[in-house]
Amino acid sequence: MRYIVLSVVMALALTGCDEDQEAAPPADIAAGKAIAESLCAACHGLDGRGKAHGIPNLASQNEDYLIESLHAYEEGTRTHAALKDLAHELSPSDFRNIAGFFASLPPVGVDAAAMPEVQSPYERGKAAAEACTACHGEDGNSTMPGIPSLAGQQPIYFVSAVRAYLDGRRDKPTMEMLRALDRVDLESLAFYYASQKPAARPPSDVGDPAAGEPLTAGCGGCHGAKGVSNDAATPTLAGQDPQYLISAIKAYRDGRRDHQIMRDANTDKEIADIAAYYAAQGSEAAEGGPVTVQELAAKCDRCHGPDVDNPALTIPKIAGQDRVYLIMALRGYRDGRRGSSMMHNMSLPYSEALIESIASHYASQPAR
Repeated sequence: MRYIVLSVVMALALTGCDEDQEAAPPADIAAGKAIAESLCAACHGLDGRGKAHGIPNLASQNEDYLIESLHAYEEGTRTHAALKDLAHELSPSDFRNIAGFFASLPPVGVDAAAMPEVQSPYERGKAAAEACTACHGEDGNSTMPGIPSLAGQQPIYFVSAVRAYLDGRRDKPTMEMLRALDRVDLESLAFYYASQKPAARPPSDVGDPAAGEPLTAGCGGCHGAKGVSNDAATPTLAGQDPQYLISAIKAYRDGRRDHQIMRDANTDKEIADIAAYYAAQGSEAAEGGPVTVQELAAKCDRCHGPDVDNPALTIPKIAGQDRVYLIMALRGYRDGRRGSSMMHNMSLPYSEALIESIASHYASQPAR
């Protein structure tokens, strides 16, 4: 599952792994408390609990991680105007003392009852797909002529296609029901369908597959060999409903503006033959199958779990952390607004769905 493998990177996104610091004197907890009371408590509370959603809890956080975070704000690798100014006003010993104070506090409690239900993108997508089954089939394998199969479809393409219906670039009134989905729902729906196994399509009386094969020579560069795409943004055509393919290709030929490269002047017969060829090809799922939040978290726990004890790494505790803050932090790493020696920019088709699932999972865990 190439995208789920990448989600491991996202799940590590709060890591602040850096090289060993030089030995420093122990923190002066009393001095740190005095500074925190004056400069930090308005947002983070003197008990280390964030005063509002989006403000992290600092109580019981790893001391070296807090120090590295202050340096990151000071150096501009994390962006927060007030914290940048504050970091420039403080000395290295102030950093150590503030971090030591918050690290010495007991962890704050978690109100699990106030947390939203923690679902994986697959589980959330499966629930959203119930509204689609009447037309597209229970698992996304459509048996209605003219209605596309969604099983195994590439996820970024799926999301862009739905948005095209909703913004009017594609005309299909029945798709209006999708306006009720938010971005996370839509990405989750894409993941669910990408994980379904495409069914073999019975022979069709539309077009001539043998005649269509040579006509697809120019298609394989984008849509993959025999129509099985390896690009998350490019649709798989293999095993697709032939009537749907015919209508879609004709729409591009006759002036649909959302993809200029598709406007070749094929005849109606050639289009039917191309559709027949692709409909007859075997396909495969773009994703490997369902993955639970627990499976995702098991990978994240390799660095953030309770049993991790590596003094060479400045790794934050994220169990019991504010959910909104976790979402914001993960987005920051993904979008390049946070620097980390261990992190890379991420481009995931389900990025918001994965971020929300991981953040909700860890926010609901007992703080430690």
